[in-house]
Amino acid sequence: MKVTKFKDELKQLDAAGLKVKLEAVRRELFNIQLNATTAHVKDYSQFKKLKKDVARVLTFATQKEHEKLK
Repeated sequence: MKVTKFKDELKQLDAAGLKVKLEAVRRELFNIQLNATTAHVKDYSQFKKLKKDVARVLTFATQKEHEKLK
């Protein structure tokens, strides 16, 4: 998924949606880590990409939280 597409998707989500998205990305990262320990992973760059996606989701969640406080 392109980064700009992913960011646009995150902008549209509310706090609950961001929480669900965060769980999904973390689950995907866990599955890839599990596959790396038990079998061969085809693309090791996925680790870095998914970690960045987790950070993006957390950033948007923090921004939404700060908007609520204002």
